[in-house]
Amino acid sequence: MIKVTLPDGTLKEVKINSTSLEIAQSISEGLARKVLAAEVNGEVWDLNRPLKENVTLKLLTFNESGGKSTMWHSSAHIMAEAIEFYYPGVKLAIGPPIENGFYYDIDFNNYTISESDLEKIEKKIIELARQKNPFIRKEISKKDAIKYFQIKNDPYKLELLKDLEDGSITLYSQGNFTDLCRGPHLPNTGFIKAVKLLNIAGAYWRGDEKNKQLTRIYGITFEKQKDLNAYLEKLEEAKKRDHRKLGKELELFTFSEKVGLGLPLWLPKGTELKERLVEFLRKAQTNSGYLPVSTPHIGHKNLYVCSGHYEKYGEDSFQSIKTPNEGEEFLLKPMNCPHHCEIFNSSPKSYKDLPLRLAEFGTVYRYEQSGELHGLTRVRGFTQDDAHIFCRPDQLEEEFKKVIDLVLYVFNALKFEEFVAQVSLRDPKNDEKYIGSLENWDKAENAIINAAEDKGLKTIIEYGEAAFYGPKLDFMVKDALNRSWQLGTIQVDYNLPERFELEYTGPDNKKHRPVMIHRAPFGSLERFVALLIEHTGGKFPLWLNPEQFIILPLSEQFNDYAQEVLKLLKNYDIRGLVDQRSEKIGRKIRDAELNKVPFMIILGEKEIKDKVISVRQQGKGDLGQFTVENFSNLIKSFIEKDFIDYN
Repeated sequence: MIKVTLPDGTLKEVKINSTSLEIAQSISEGLARKVLAAEVNGEVWDLNRPLKENVTLKLLTFNESGGKSTMWHSSAHIMAEAIEFYYPGVKLAIGPPIENGFYYDIDFNNYTISESDLEKIEKKIIELARQKNPFIRKEISKKDAIKYFQIKNDPYKLELLKDLEDGSITLYSQGNFTDLCRGPHLPNTGFIKAVKLLNIAGAYWRGDEKNKQLTRIYGITFEKQKDLNAYLEKLEEAKKRDHRKLGKELELFTFSEKVGLGLPLWLPKGTELKERLVEFLRKAQTNSGYLPVSTPHIGHKNLYVCSGHYEKYGEDSFQSIKTPNEGEEFLLKPMNCPHHCEIFNSSPKSYKDLPLRLAEFGTVYRYEQSGELHGLTRVRGFTQDDAHIFCRPDQLEEEFKKVIDLVLYVFNALKFEEFVAQVSLRDPKNDEKYIGSLENWDKAENAIINAAEDKGLKTIIEYGEAAFYGPKLDFMVKDALNRSWQLGTIQVDYNLPERFELEYTGPDNKKHRPVMIHRAPFGSLERFVALLIEHTGGKFPLWLNPEQFIILPLSEQFNDYAQEVLKLLKNYDIRGLVDQRSEKIGRKIRDAELNKVPFMIILGEKEIKDKVISVRQQGKGDLGQFTVENFSNLIKSFIEKDFIDYN
């Protein structure tokens, strides 16, 4: 017999080699019909995999992320089976689950496939799902696995096998399909009732542009058709809110191949939006004792060798810049932190000088693969709201909590109300990924866990997600479409102070090493703006909006009065412009609505006579007539309602 501990603490004794599905059946037949996979000692398993020792067990339905990923992983296999039916001889690469659905990368050889082919593949997937074929797991030796895929003439699986250790290799089969896979999978295909193949894209094998470009097919499945319908409706709403689409329509930013892929060009309205975000955070940072600094866009290669960035990221960075001096090399700045370490080192420090908080809105550069670039969310040049706090070890937790307060202030002010704090720790199975002593790592990780607990944050722990120099607290924010994004981050670092030999003189008159906190409430300004666009649908908070009003004269004869009103409103520090086009007022109002300008001021003969303005609110219609002063008070009341000052 073995002991199985359930999430509520219930202890069950079952026979060795019992399965999670059998345990689910012993609890409730209804539960057994819904459960898709099991979390065994923290790892997601097939329901039919035998339990051979005492375990903790959590049964996973589609409501849990582990249940979803199991269904979507299984769906990728069924899609591959359907594709092999229509396109025999294709070569399969990888087919993982992703946050929403799954994909499979496929080498179609001489076949051509387009969006019009997806419908027939969908129908085949449902046909295969209805057969309720079981997913069968088979452990196999590396030698036999190589032989199997050699016979199948599958170069991608053979390449994957090179990196796998003998004794850890499994195949999964369902129906007429077998794949190299670690699992887990559904008990059978019948759980899949609704499918939609979403789009086709290109993807280089293993993300390397030097490799062959494969065809990537994305899809998603559900247990019920109504759930798929609801998801597709949400997807349509997401398309309307796509920051690339709205960014173009609202004239916020653009890209140019002549300038370079992944290098955004901010247009006047977008620049104003970005600068207002910067001023908003700069004011809060000043109130919190941060000091502004500024560093160059490049640095000597030796700076990043010292920090460890070159060793970890050198191959993924832009190529070094060589000067006429032999052996002299510079790099585009991938991080601000090494520069800030040198600022700390520029003068002697006492324990009385700490904490020292250095802040910079610094642009950094990283060479992302072209296939991974995506609007503002994945770029090659971006600005971080970066700051580094150098403190004594006894100040660490208090400083960390203050940064949490600052991140929460940013989220509250911009109405990001749903988020989870992810405690990103090192991978205990792979110490080679990190620098520094285990003792320092333990101290850093404990400081983050304690600070998050003291602040009452809703947290999850993710192993292997730490930075190479230290653990992090990453804020995973849900937008209006319920999608998760990583925005703010706070990191504890004992290692860079060691590498840069940072010191301060303590009260004992001896030299001591400070601890370093890296923090960025926005993260990347580019990604933050992208998320803000999609979260608000382009309807920014009034205090942040580049254009708070637009004046719409009924005809050209009222343009002079429009300019007079504009000048008066600017005196009240309210932002706007005049639409002087020779268009009918209906067209002007419609364009202002589409451009999401919060307020429209209509001016005609009556307004001039009475020295007033007629006001419309975007999406709500006429508000009536106002004096300029009363309208300015209205604007200020909206701003006061939305804006939270930091103190």
